[in-house]
Amino acid sequence: MSDLVTGEAVVLDLRAAKLPSRALAVALDLAVEFAGLLITSLVLSVALSGLDGAALTAILLGLMVFFLVGVPVMVETFSHGRSLGKAALGLRVVRGDGGPVRFRHALVRGLTGFFELITLSGAPAVICSVVNSEGKRLGDIFAGTLVVRERAPGGGGTAVALPPVHPQLLQSMGHELRAMDLSAVPEPLWLAIRQLLGRIGQLDQAVAHQLSARLAADLAARTSHDVPPGVHPAAYLGAVLTERQRREWTRAEGYRPTPAPQAPQTPQAPPTSQGPQTPQPSMPAAAAPLTAPPAPPAPPAPAATTQPNDMGFAPPA
Repeated sequence: MSDLVTGEAVVLDLRAAKLPSRALAVALDLAVEFAGLLITSLVLSVALSGLDGAALTAILLGLMVFFLVGVPVMVETFSHGRSLGKAALGLRVVRGDGGPVRFRHALVRGLTGFFELITLSGAPAVICSVVNSEGKRLGDIFAGTLVVRERAPGGGGTAVALPPVHPQLLQSMGHELRAMDLSAVPEPLWLAIRQLLGRIGQLDQAVAHQLSARLAADLAARTSHDVPPGVHPAAYLGAVLTERQRREWTRAEGYRPTPAPQAPQTPQAPPTSQGPQTPQPSMPAAAAPLTAPPAPPAPPAPAATTQPNDMGFAPPA
């Protein structure tokens, strides 16, 4: 085990990689790099056969520097400390504070590794790793890095399943969580808890249990509430962290200003103008169906006039 102090002064335990696993990871990386260098050199030798010997030698030297120094530096930078060999064995290069490596760390490791691993056949790296308590080689010492084991070999990187918690324990924890005084817990401890719970699936089970137990004991000492028996330390940390987030959310909701009730609006009469009112055109009525105009009444027939005949006799009316 190796005690690492993070930038927030939180002590974390990381399992440093042993010399055999590191040597095997380096051997895998060098095998891939030399294979790429050999294939590329053969292709360029055939394609550039018309060049003179000096130019071809300069190109081959450039390829050697690229594959043996440039490629490892780029791989460790973009993969955050996991080369092909380290990924196969579950190893990772981290900073002295446990954070991911950056370009300058990978560059120092790559330049130093070219001399101690290739030029000097790895003898300085082996001697330094045996003497150093954390198994660091010269490149790790100069760069301030450490090779750690993220998971057990053959573990497949599966997530660590937390043991189930009995519902009665959860109910009893609920009353204790609401009564906890979390004001004495410093922010670095909350940060360490969040980091552990976020990476618990990438750690070895023994390492995850030990880290969670240590943080749970520290948290219980500051809150004066011990971890309930039968509860996994990581589950206890997650429950307390959830309670803190609930309180922050409740406090934020309490500070949110409530909108003032609006008075009901009374309907206002439309404004009247002082000028003369212009009559609005009325809508035309529906047109009546077109029919023939009624015929005028017939004039009354003239009354028949009775004229006497020549005999002086008039027929009765």
